[in-house]
Amino acid sequence: MDLVIKAPDELTVGDARKLDDSYLVESELRVFAEDGVIHYEVVPVTPYVKSYADDGVSDYHRHGPDEAVFLAFLDGTVVGRIVLSEGWNRYAWIEDITVDARCRRAGIGRALMDRAIAWATERGLPGIRLETQSNNVPACIFYEKYGFELGGFDRHLYRGLDEATTEIALFWYLPIRAMSSDTEDFE
Repeated sequence: MDLVIKAPDELTVGDARKLDDSYLVESELRVFAEDGVIHYEVVPVTPYVKSYADDGVSDYHRHGPDEAVFLAFLDGTVVGRIVLSEGWNRYAWIEDITVDARCRRAGIGRALMDRAIAWATERGLPGIRLETQSNNVPACIFYEKYGFELGGFDRHLYRGLDEATTEIALFWYLPIRAMSSDTEDFE
């Protein structure tokens, strides 16, 4: 199989919206802080499927000097995307990373993340940050195994969308200088 990571063009940008981003939620992270350190434990929940609706305005064809989109192509088919920009704190901000549900755990997430690291390194940025939800445990495990550190959480971020939600926003950080080539592929 031939995996290629590259920027979208006029013919492929629409394919970025067609990815199946759904996942089965079987557990959640229960997050807490103790003595200034963030900890979590994985707790089982009644299983359900989570998916993100396309907002119709996501721009997967960016050209600004401080932003980028890369698509993952497997044998010519779009199977993943990553959207990133330079944040106000000079960290690369991963706004979206998605691997099609049928193609997970095949190294695509790692290849997209590697491309994000290269993009940030080319710009001399000190690291990368991203946000995910406490109910996306597979993604959290991937980020942690890749080398990200849980730097913060927000219990109220999603309550503007659904005041009854129990989802917690988790903020992950990866200093680029902490990267090593011996991390395993967990996506």
